[in-house]
Amino acid sequence: MDIKVQIINKIKQYETIIIHRHVRPDPDALGSQVGLAQAILAQNPAKKVFCVGEMDPSLRFLAEMDLVPDDLYQDALVIVCDTANRPRIDDERYQSARELIKIDHHPDVDCYGDLSWVDPQASSTSEMIFKLIQTDVQNILMLNDRGAELLYAGIVGDTGRFLYPSTTEETFNIAGELVRYTFDRTALYNQLYEVEPAIARLKGHILDGFLISEAGVVTSKLTKEMLRQYDVSTDQTSMLVSLFGDIKGVLAWVFFVEEEQLIRVRIRSKGPAINAVAAEFNGGGHPLASGATVYSWAEAATLTAKLEQTCQVYQDN
Repeated sequence: MDIKVQIINKIKQYETIIIHRHVRPDPDALGSQVGLAQAILAQNPAKKVFCVGEMDPSLRFLAEMDLVPDDLYQDALVIVCDTANRPRIDDERYQSARELIKIDHHPDVDCYGDLSWVDPQASSTSEMIFKLIQTDVQNILMLNDRGAELLYAGIVGDTGRFLYPSTTEETFNIAGELVRYTFDRTALYNQLYEVEPAIARLKGHILDGFLISEAGVVTSKLTKEMLRQYDVSTDQTSMLVSLFGDIKGVLAWVFFVEEEQLIRVRIRSKGPAINAVAAEFNGGGHPLASGATVYSWAEAATLTAKLEQTCQVYQDN
């Protein structure tokens, strides 16, 4: 039986469904999570459907999360969207669910769940949720205007406004179907991509002093002191992640964002596969977009050296 049909059957079976996604959500994590919740509730308003996780303040315009008591989990179906491995699932209570489903488009490095649907060829998990809704012939799921907006936001976010190689003909076809629904695309784009003046000033500082290594790598260290100086939160630094993508000679780049107990790592690439490097440092992701965590600047230097090596091998081949 098609895995999508199996997932729909499970959604039909349960009265309580709790949807999770990864920590530090991006538009695709929220779009797939809340878009799926909208599709379930549109046809099943009596079901108890909740979305949980810590929110990035910059994305509150997309959705708000629910407060769910612990005891609801024991009879619940949990669906985890857009999360490749269990350590990155936001809210560990997912482990208390009666059954667990994984829906994700990252490479399958951690095959968890009673049911697991992983499609690395999909541009985004939001694209997968659209396909799930399309598959449904039992009228368990239905796309409405709000759900279409969320799925569209997720696809736009994970394809870089349809610029990344993950964008396929099918992606454009799905986007075309979604824009048939009623929502304000201009307002959505503005909210997704507008930045605070403090972020703009920090961008200027970073661009004024960046260096490209011989291997084509740019490294940017955002220390706690620098973030305080520019009045930028660690969450807001996600707006910087594409900063070096248009610069000639750059193959890959990494942002190290210092927090209290760790250093958050964001890695991007224009060719070399960087997810294996991320996997060595408590992370993972796509070949061209990954995240990781290190716990000292010495460990950050080790990660940078491995990224340099990866890009050098890519150049030599």
